[in-house]
Amino acid sequence: MVGQGAKLRANHPSLPARQQRPGPGLPDGLDVVLGYRVDNGGMRSSEVAAHAGVNVQTLRYYERRGLLEVPARSASGYRAYAADAVAVIRFIKRAQQHGFSLDEIEELLHLADGGPEDCRAARQLAQAKTAQLAQKIADLEHMKESLAELVATCDRAPTDRHCPMIRALHADGEPR
Repeated sequence: MVGQGAKLRANHPSLPARQQRPGPGLPDGLDVVLGYRVDNGGMRSSEVAAHAGVNVQTLRYYERRGLLEVPARSASGYRAYAADAVAVIRFIKRAQQHGFSLDEIEELLHLADGGPEDCRAARQLAQAKTAQLAQKIADLEHMKESLAELVATCDRAPTDRHCPMIRALHADGEPR
């Protein structure tokens, strides 16, 4: 019976040949492909990014911002992220979906490991965010109403060749 590795190498002759004896520290019965090794020192950037649903550059950015711990490097120089890296990134993304800025998320991350006092601080941060969102919604509603009024001026009979909406948008009221 031909194994999957043999079939793969038959279709792709550039792949390295199979080693017949187990590599150092590997149990008997495992086939090892020369040139490759098993690295159990953590997850690589691409793995973390894929599991968290973000781009690898997002990981680097979060590292620079201090939101994600800078991972140790493997012997070959690859980043080896801790097991909780995916959970931290998902926390960040969920917090962003709730309207928190990265600065606020950094504060939430510091509060995440705390007790009742930290829970109160997180609640205050969420209440402040709710108030900010309410103000932003009110501002947007005002802009919407103002713009609707300007659009309504387009239905009026033009007294000259200039659009009343464009004229209203100029600070001095002079058409350009």
